[in-house]
Amino acid sequence: MQQLAIFFLVAVAMGGVAWVFIYPSLSGETKVEKRKETLARPGSTPLRSARSPQKTRREQIEGTLKEMEERNAKAKSVPLNLKIAQAGLNWSKQRFFITAIVLALTTFFLTFAFVGDLLPAIGLAFAAGFGLPFWMLKFLKRRRENKFLEAFPDAVDTIVRGIKAGLPLLDSLRMITTEASEPLRSEFRAIVETQTIGIPIGEACAKLYERIPVPEANFFGIVISIQQKSGGNLSEALGNLSKVLRERKKMKQKIQAMSMEAKASAAIIGALPPAVAFLVYITSPQYIELLWTHPTGRMLLAGCALWMFTGVMVMRKMIHFDF
Repeated sequence: MQQLAIFFLVAVAMGGVAWVFIYPSLSGETKVEKRKETLARPGSTPLRSARSPQKTRREQIEGTLKEMEERNAKAKSVPLNLKIAQAGLNWSKQRFFITAIVLALTTFFLTFAFVGDLLPAIGLAFAAGFGLPFWMLKFLKRRRENKFLEAFPDAVDTIVRGIKAGLPLLDSLRMITTEASEPLRSEFRAIVETQTIGIPIGEACAKLYERIPVPEANFFGIVISIQQKSGGNLSEALGNLSKVLRERKKMKQKIQAMSMEAKASAAIIGALPPAVAFLVYITSPQYIELLWTHPTGRMLLAGCALWMFTGVMVMRKMIHFDF
């Protein structure tokens, strides 16, 4: 068992090194980064014609966008309390850590009681205590973002109709807090409450991206911030934003429909080896039992599981579109 664990750890280390150093070159990420660096150099941008010292509206908008991009780029890793808030939970960090510890201890004792081996019990306890809680946070965050994106274009249309009817922007936002569904209701209520304590409405709307980190929320904050700084027709700007949001939604659904064939193929390829092994075990169990009864078979089974996992991760990377 100790030899199997050492072989498994060495195989994982080799796979990780290959993933870090070899995969970027094969997938083209290195070329993309080099091209980004080339385009981002100051000398690579064309010279602009001389303009008047007074900034135009276009330059003000570009300056605002640049400030927001720099602020997002300088943002550090998301703290745990913000991750919990993004998942829609009202937990404190102490409650989160206590839940993780309870899950780890429960899994350890149950595994040790049924298996009787210390190494699998420690491994499963580590996965349950450190992997499962963060995976749940990620799952709840993604589900909450999807609910937000489903109703967000309708909320923007409601704001546009309120502004065209003569209502101030803040009153239009209050309409969302009473008529929209969750999580839109709570997020726009946070914007209104933040604005009432003295923070400008542009900054209050820009904070929406911190709680719902999706591009659509960032677009909304940018539009409101630019309108507050530069002026202009807010109803027209939000109407254009609503069109953009709906087009992005349609494009996302189209991409998902086009990628379903690749996802189905990846699922079939990933499920084929376990299915074949199960069928062979049903027909001739003595033939395949050597994989988990003989030490060499265990090593081969662990290596195959590792490379199957690596192949599934590569296929997931290929069919996952960051839109």
